[in-house]
Amino acid sequence: MKARLPKGVGGGPTNMQGMLKQAQKMQEDMEALQAELDTREYDITAGGGVVSLKINGKLEISSIAIDPEIVDPDDVETLTDILTAAFNEAVKKVTTTNNEEMGQITGSLNIPGMPGLF
Repeated sequence: MKARLPKGVGGGPTNMQGMLKQAQKMQEDMEALQAELDTREYDITAGGGVVSLKINGKLEISSIAIDPEIVDPDDVETLTDILTAAFNEAVKKVTTTNNEEMGQITGSLNIPGMPGLF
């Protein structure tokens, strides 16, 4: 007995070759985008601007600037909280940007009968 597949699924070697070319193109696009995203730098501030930092797409912090007015030896907890907020905001910004831009590539993959493959 021969299985009947929905139109556009299976389709023989030509359809498979097209899908493979589409997947290869998507992989190349993703690699190029990831390389570009890794080199991006983001400026993040916290605590009303008393702490600022630079982070790249690889989540590596390249610099931190702290306003001397916020440094109080009797209140290290406040400085710690502001630094934590800055680091968390930086990671969130890079991750969100990377995911959104990668989604523009992976969301374009269209394989009939196989939605959400990637």
